[in-house]
Amino acid sequence: MKRLVVLGGGESGVGTAILGKQKGYKVFVSDKGKINNTYKDVLEHFGIDWEEERHTEAEILNADLVMKSPGIPDTVPLVVKLMGKGVPVISEIEFASKYTDATIIGITGSNGKTTTTMLANHLLKKGGLHVGMAGNIGDSYAKMVAENDYSYYVLEISSFQLDGIIDFKPHIAVITNITPDHLDRYEDQFDNYIASKFRIAKNQTNEDYLIYDADDKVIREWLKAHPVQSKLMPFSLEKEVSEGAYLKNNEIVVKTQNKTITMATDTLALEGKHNLKNTMAAATAATLVDVRKEFIRESIKNFQGAAHRLEKVLKIHHVQYINDSKATNINATYYALDSMSSPTVWIVGGVDKGNDYRELMPLVREKVKAIVCLGLDNAKIKDAFGNVVDLLVETYAMEEAVKVAYKIAERGDNVLLSPACASFDLFDNYEDRGNQFKDAIKNL
Repeated sequence: MKRLVVLGGGESGVGTAILGKQKGYKVFVSDKGKINNTYKDVLEHFGIDWEEERHTEAEILNADLVMKSPGIPDTVPLVVKLMGKGVPVISEIEFASKYTDATIIGITGSNGKTTTTMLANHLLKKGGLHVGMAGNIGDSYAKMVAENDYSYYVLEISSFQLDGIIDFKPHIAVITNITPDHLDRYEDQFDNYIASKFRIAKNQTNEDYLIYDADDKVIREWLKAHPVQSKLMPFSLEKEVSEGAYLKNNEIVVKTQNKTITMATDTLALEGKHNLKNTMAAATAATLVDVRKEFIRESIKNFQGAAHRLEKVLKIHHVQYINDSKATNINATYYALDSMSSPTVWIVGGVDKGNDYRELMPLVREKVKAIVCLGLDNAKIKDAFGNVVDLLVETYAMEEAVKVAYKIAERGDNVLLSPACASFDLFDNYEDRGNQFKDAIKNL
């Protein structure tokens, strides 16, 4: 009996353990931290061996196959040892895909991948297809394959998950955009990160499709230097394309070999330029799997966006409060500020991932009337914008930040939480940060 070791006892780890057991592996789950009680109950229920708060090497190094959680870097000594012994170390995406014949739409990118994934899933579902949504979002992909294998999967895939693929091949791959992010995991080399994103297309053939942002110089230049086998389906706000999606006379036009769909931009439920692109990517994918035009048009009108991504929370005294906690890098915050049409009180800060705030300078000058810092170390933000805005206040708790913003904001303004940073200094994760923001507003 082959031995499958799962490193990390979270959603993807436990899902992989269930599928592995079902497929006849002897499974062992090992987590360096604590395993959530709900997951422990699941492992017990399936009779799967596990350990927490340690990695027992004797139980791990004898594996035939290892699935590691995307949060564990390849440079961890244990992973280096496994690779040195020639043990394949793969991601959940790679493992689960071996056990399904479903058509896969795989979506990656630095920003917009969650919204695009949710929208593509919404379009396929409304179009009557038997579809599951997984990957970086929602339930475990492996668990779905084990329990109720779908005909279609829409997968949100991070670069860390792509680093762990060997044969994984989506029929339709989407790259929403590529901007510097997570460079700490890629030896501070932007090229390593770009290459990682493009792994989504590495096993594709000319029967498969790559949907990508043709306005993104990084993607264009990489494709020129590293051509792929897949059929290219660009989307663009700047130029017409022969196949793919583009903007013309305030309409989105989606063209594939045998179909053309047009949608008026003023009917879209999502606001902002970046969401035009997310909509183009999702609509192109839906068209390629033959969802009917009327379903695509109708579904785009009634789509509810992702939580914590430009989410309108409440209007108080004619001030709109907007939760964009999911903006954990500069590029995501750039989109948020760009879509503000009134003077904005901007709440920003957290754990900096090597941010260069200069890119935001023109938008801050144009849109931001005051900055409320929310982080343990705000020095870089103060250096960047101290002389640009009239008012900059430092705070160290969400409730305090919201109260300060409430005092500063006047009728017709926006209060925007768009941190441009990770959340781990003061919060569990970006969801916790967004939820605390929403609670603080309700308690004003």
